[in-house]
Amino acid sequence: QDDNPFYIAMLRGIRARAEELGWDVATVSANEDKLKQINGVQDLIARGVKGILISPIDAVGVNAAYDAAAAAKIPIVSVARGSASPNQTIHVAMDEKQIGRDIAEWTTKRLNGKGKVALLMGPSGAPTFRNLGDGYSEVMAKHPGIEIVSRADGPLTRERGVKQGEDVLVAHPDLAAIYAANDDVALGAMQAVNASNRKGKTLVTGMNGVPPALRAVKEENLAMTVELNPTEWGRLGVDVLASFLKGDKVDPRVFIKHVIIDNSNIDAKLPKT
Repeated sequence: QDDNPFYIAMLRGIRARAEELGWDVATVSANEDKLKQINGVQDLIARGVKGILISPIDAVGVNAAYDAAAAAKIPIVSVARGSASPNQTIHVAMDEKQIGRDIAEWTTKRLNGKGKVALLMGPSGAPTFRNLGDGYSEVMAKHPGIEIVSRADGPLTRERGVKQGEDVLVAHPDLAAIYAANDDVALGAMQAVNASNRKGKTLVTGMNGVPPALRAVKEENLAMTVELNPTEWGRLGVDVLASFLKGDKVDPRVFIKHVIIDNSNIDAKLPKT
């Protein structure tokens, strides 16, 4: 996505690490369009690339891209989002369920184990966001005082966070927390919370640790986010691909570290201006 801060930062990491290795980088952007992503991968194959890093829009919807790479004997490494394709060479992933659990544990502590919670999940076809939500719900189910009042899928945009945030606050004016699948959705939900005069009463949690979200945590608008460090994720994707191309043994899933960021550690995490 051309305008997604997470992928902009990831691409920065990919370019920086590739340059250190003396690699050239060719990029294509699908902007959440499955056909565009498949065509983009086929274009890269036609250009004779040695390896492909991809963040698949859908777990199965872009399998044709993986099939094309396999047919051309080009390794295709999924970064961040994963694919169900048997032709996925490696997945450089986050431990999605554990992150979901960690966000839920943090939230239940802040809520003292009671309150109404709404989940603004990710796109319905993406297992990454399903796993995050499953991990979150698994922990919440252990707390009888917590009630999940709403679950909604949707695109990872701020506009959608505003709209669904407004809707759930109208339906549940005493909402205690909103779980958002990423920082863009969280920042939108935060706008809805502030517009409803619920700042400090309805917690909003995000994920990815992009600079606008970090600033919102510092300003006490966003309660917390999870740092996945997309720049490092991009670098790790290149390193994993490099190891595979060298013939090293690489696990089919490689995990990136995650850190919860809230008011206790935000000052150390704010981007230096």
